[in-house]
Amino acid sequence: MVRQIIKSGMVSENRKARFNYTVEDTIEAGVSLTGAEIKSVRYGLVTIVDGFVQRRGDDLFLAGVEIQKLPTAARIVNFDERRPRQLLLHRAQINRLIGKLTEKGATIVPLKLYFTNRGRLKVLLGVGYGKNRADKRETIKRREWEKSKARLLKG
Repeated sequence: MVRQIIKSGMVSENRKARFNYTVEDTIEAGVSLTGAEIKSVRYGLVTIVDGFVQRRGDDLFLAGVEIQKLPTAARIVNFDERRPRQLLLHRAQINRLIGKLTEKGATIVPLKLYFTNRGRLKVLLGVGYGKNRADKRETIKRREWEKSKARLLKG
């Protein structure tokens, strides 16, 4: 298995998040990882679709994100693939996000996981509210209309 190592740019994107949630605000945060985990992320062995942010005391943790072990390093370094990982934010940002989490129906989901030009791993978090079935249908209708409108204007 030969995979390309990601030095900078997008690692993973949660495209379903904007469909399932009405995202009102976004914030960029760092993630605390071990050496084996960051190596796996560089190989793109990460899934953020089931991810969410949870509060533990005065800190925020990214839960539900799966970082798979590298097949070559599995016997040397063991780590829990789905363990909650601490988010690296300023205290004011943490307090603001905790305030948002206390609102009814609010949730914080990861939208993108990417490396900066300096090689730092960042996660783009979206503060949103869950959509109901009618809202999702409206989103699909709007998307279909935009596609057909583009086809009509092109032809």
